[in-house]
Amino acid sequence: MTTIRQRKEIKVAEVYEDNPSQEEEDELERQLLTVYSGRGLWKILSLTVGGTIGLCIGFLTSVYLATLHENDLWFSNIKEVEREISFRTECGLYYSYYKQMLQAPTISKGFHGLIYDNKTESMRTINILERMNIYQEVFLSILYRVLPIQTYLEPVYFYIYTLFGLQAMYVTALYVTSWLLSGTWLSGLLAAFWYVINRIDTTRVEFTIPLRENWALPFFAVQIAAITYLLRPHLQPLCERLTLLAVFISTFLFSLTWQFNQFMMLMQALVLFILDCLNMLPTTKVTWLYLIQLTSLLLVCVLQFFNSMILGSLLISFNLSVLIARKFQQFLNLKSDEHIFKFLKAKFGFGATRDFDANLYLCEEAFGLLPFNTLERLSHTLLFYAYMFVLSIMVIVAVVVALRNLSDSTNVQSMYKMGKCTIALKPGTAYNLMHSVLFGCLAFSTMRMKYLWTSHMCVFASFGLCSSDIWELLLKLVHLYTPKRMKMMRYSVPVLILIYLCYKFWPGMMAELSELREFYDPDTVELMNWIKSNTPRKAVFAGSMQLLAGVKLCTGRTLTNHPHYEDKGLRERTKEVYQIYAKRSPEEVYSLLRSFGTDYVILEDSICYERRHSRGCRLRDLLDIANGHVMDGPGENDPDLKPAKHPRFCEEIKRNLPSYSAHFTRVFQNKTFHVYKLSRNK
Repeated sequence: MTTIRQRKEIKVAEVYEDNPSQEEEDELERQLLTVYSGRGLWKILSLTVGGTIGLCIGFLTSVYLATLHENDLWFSNIKEVEREISFRTECGLYYSYYKQMLQAPTISKGFHGLIYDNKTESMRTINILERMNIYQEVFLSILYRVLPIQTYLEPVYFYIYTLFGLQAMYVTALYVTSWLLSGTWLSGLLAAFWYVINRIDTTRVEFTIPLRENWALPFFAVQIAAITYLLRPHLQPLCERLTLLAVFISTFLFSLTWQFNQFMMLMQALVLFILDCLNMLPTTKVTWLYLIQLTSLLLVCVLQFFNSMILGSLLISFNLSVLIARKFQQFLNLKSDEHIFKFLKAKFGFGATRDFDANLYLCEEAFGLLPFNTLERLSHTLLFYAYMFVLSIMVIVAVVVALRNLSDSTNVQSMYKMGKCTIALKPGTAYNLMHSVLFGCLAFSTMRMKYLWTSHMCVFASFGLCSSDIWELLLKLVHLYTPKRMKMMRYSVPVLILIYLCYKFWPGMMAELSELREFYDPDTVELMNWIKSNTPRKAVFAGSMQLLAGVKLCTGRTLTNHPHYEDKGLRERTKEVYQIYAKRSPEEVYSLLRSFGTDYVILEDSICYERRHSRGCRLRDLLDIANGHVMDGPGENDPDLKPAKHPRFCEEIKRNLPSYSAHFTRVFQNKTFHVYKLSRNK
């Protein structure tokens, strides 16, 4: 309630006596100007040096990873078919569309070929732009056409250099995020160095270049840096609008380049929701971030021809409302991502499953729990120890601040007091803390997702070691605080760690750069060359998803199935094609393959006689279980499984019995592959 009170009387004499003389005012003003100008110059110098170091370390990381890739494969010396084979599994599938766009007579015809594609899945015409996230390949192919670089830069190098260039942006974004959190670029330097020396656990770009996450994660890192800056208090209106634009662009590009973007942004939305409920973030900015997420996803949905997997995503459901989205998903009859939920249900113990697709994920090491040796490697570089040190402190701070916020609704400062110790939990710090915790849980549950967490570990650990707030709190708790001691700890600890890391790991990194190896896969090269030389261009091939991606890239032949698994019809088709490794009669297998227009089928000994997985997780075991058959070899079987009536197809066909030769004729074989041509008539 507003009240009016009487002004206090001020005597003129008292005012005159309390005010300093004009000379004293001028002297004080000169001193303040000197201090402020000195601080301003120091700030400009720090920004210049820090920015230059950030750009340089990003560039050097890119060159380092590109050199390792070249040394590992001798990429510049091997044949074109060997380069393409080196893009394994789905990587080869994605790169094939870049190649397809370049081989098209015009850009418009290239687009037409993608929108009305009848070579990726036989006897079907599908829209590749709707089904897959390949706009990056389309953009690069157009860029390569229009730029005057064709005479001195091959298309494959333009492609891989772009990916390694994005790694420079990735590392620079991590550097900037750590710098923003701690207030010193020394923190960013430590974060970048940790990222590089832990590269086995922070990135896999050097051996899976076209993978979608290698396109998306650099933009995700930029988005996190922009959000960290956005959450700073008292931003100027223009600065805030530009930061929101940066968040939007990076969120949109992240969403456009990875099919799993919605699940990552759902985690991010949960972070924002939790912190907003605990009064740790400004509500207005959280609302803007929700709107940016929603707008970006809807724009991607439009570009992907209203992809139903995006329309019915949990992120939209979360950001709009549970009730509306539930009806919306029922309306769309979504089945594109149902295999993910079946996998999660089985993974976390909500009932055993015989679902082939779910078991295919469960049996892959990448989708298992995070191995303990990952933490051992991260501890070897001191990263895990530093991370746990910072995380434990910040979690305690966050819990106390959250309890205070919940008990005192008038508190808007997000701070707590312990005796003489006062520390504020800044919004940017709170966001990155919760982000790290949730993505850490995701990494522990699914190893493949560790790359989202380990890179952020580098940021969060380096920020904590360089944070004046953390060192001030710790020194005050032990009654040793002085500003000089705080600064000494803030700078000396990261410097000592950098010196130790350079001493221990720099020689190994240099030795790694001198190791020269060469790509060697003669059997696959022989297979691809035979297909190109001895089969019609319109021939349809069946086989494993991973191999067929290479067949499409290297030969351009039509496929029955492929590794992009986000389609229910394709998953059902893949299971039927994989009956070539099950216990089925030749007539049944022939009928299934011909229903997809198959002309040739490729059998791989590495799958038929697989030893990589244990019993129960081999592909042939998964097929036996799904078909209700007893598995091979000693061991237990579920009581309702029965012996199969027929031997295993991939083994029995090699005996060339009449029942098999009537439908299949072997036309190629080497130590790894066997190719059979299907007869036209039964």
